Amino acid sequence: METMDFKAREKALYFPPERPVLIDVPEMLFLQVDGRGDPNMEDGEYTEALTLLYALAYAIKMMPKTGFVPQGYVSYAVPPLEGLWWLDTMEHADFRDKSRYCFTSMLRQPEFVTEEIFLRAAETVAKKKPALCVEKARLTRFYEGLSVQCMHIGSYDDEPATVEKMKALMAENGLLCDLSDTRKHHEIYLGDPRKVPLEKRKTVLRYPVRRYT
Repeated sequence: METMDFKAREKALYFPPERPVLIDVPEMLFLQVDGRGDPNMEDGEYTEALTLLYALAYAIKMMPKTGFVPQGYVSYAVPPLEGLWWLDTMEHADFRDKSRYCFTSMLRQPEFVTEEIFLRAAETVAKKKPALCVEKARLTRFYEGLSVQCMHIGSYDDEPATVEKMKALMAENGLLCDLSDTRKHHEIYLGDPRKVPLEKRKTVLRYPVRRYT
């Protein structure tokens, strides 16, 4: 059975150039977990969120090996980790203070995944890993729409330089940055940061935009 790979099938979403481009991001299905705090903190909420996400994702992916084959199941590669990021408050905004970070961590899911499938996976994870709070996770459809994105290579702390290039494209094309309570700074992490040298890390940066009215 051929393995479906979102990255290979939809390269425009996952492999933008190192210059900003405009893209209309379609609605997709995700596992999501919310949290807050410094993502580098050992045993912090971010680490817990990723552990839960991957446990659920692999519980779904491996269902056929347990004897249950979801309707419409296709063999697939688990997509890259994604994250929406914002500060707890924009008053006295300081993005260097990572203790103020809020996030939604996400893993895209194939279209055959239903709420019933998600609940079955949650039940499996709860039995195997009772320390994880599966109630923090949800399956949801997520739509971004018009956005500017760019491939950032290097440290996460150096992202502001890439964001400035993205803002320049917005200005040149009559676009407004549309960050809000519902539209967030979006990152897609390509590769395992634990195995990739800092200077070679690849992160897709995506900002929501709107046109002048």
